[in-house]
Amino acid sequence: MEMLYQRDVYGQTLIELGKKDSNIVVLDADLSGSTRTCLFAKEFKDRFVNFGVAEQNMVAASAGLAACGKIVFLSTFAIFATGRAWDQVRNTAAYNNFNIKIVATHAGVSVGPDGASHQALEDIALMRIVPTMKIIVPADGPQAREAVIAAYNTPGPVYVRLGRPKVPTVTAGYAFEFGKAQVLNPGNDLTIIACGIMVKSALEAAGRLKEKGLSCRVINMHTVKPIDSQAIIEAARETKGIVVCEEHTVTGGLASAVDEIVAENYPVKVMRVGVKNRYGQSGEPDELIKEYGLSLEDIIVACGKIV
Repeated sequence: MEMLYQRDVYGQTLIELGKKDSNIVVLDADLSGSTRTCLFAKEFKDRFVNFGVAEQNMVAASAGLAACGKIVFLSTFAIFATGRAWDQVRNTAAYNNFNIKIVATHAGVSVGPDGASHQALEDIALMRIVPTMKIIVPADGPQAREAVIAAYNTPGPVYVRLGRPKVPTVTAGYAFEFGKAQVLNPGNDLTIIACGIMVKSALEAAGRLKEKGLSCRVINMHTVKPIDSQAIIEAARETKGIVVCEEHTVTGGLASAVDEIVAENYPVKVMRVGVKNRYGQSGEPDELIKEYGLSLEDIIVACGKIV
């Protein structure tokens, strides 16, 4: 499997879009080397602004630029984009439905040694409750490109969640459509719905379960909002239950969205593989994935509670 940094792909895609549309401007908060917006800055110096460690000001300024007809991409780490600047995101950017694209990197515990202060585990929840916000959580590098292009083509505010480490390519050959889930593996016994880096583990779990005679549907729910309700309802009706996997707190994120749809339309058992009411901590990504119950083995255990 090809291993890519999603943020590298982001920086390259910004250049691609910037060459096509002179209305695109890019903002960053002193982390352009990490978020890779530095690539755009080298190519289009007059369309890039580094705000320093002033995320709230960056979001407020993005609203002014959007009000003047610009398409604004702003980036920093996910914990700062959604937590530190939430007031400005809600009241200045999203309330006015401005054409602002928040592409945040370094989400989840896979950030590693930077620890709790830099590991966003609540960001999907914070963005999901904002009425006009759309959310994309791509599974790999190629899908990060599709997510950024979809954000560009989608009016209004969009939140794109990217990670820090290299991730394997798992969506090659599957067409990306904003708001439409991808069924990466067919199955009739149970369903695993995942987003982000958890998609690879979901596919591996399905492979292990197949060896035990179980047919497992794997759904890549790359668009968390607006979510593909039809795919979830079909999974509830056609399989015995659902396991939801996310590198995020189980409260307010993808699992909560699935719970809401299942409860209202076709109640089945839903198991949640995610962070359970904890802050992050320093450690190597693989160690933290295991510590926080996000491993392949954790997914298989959760599936065993359905069938």
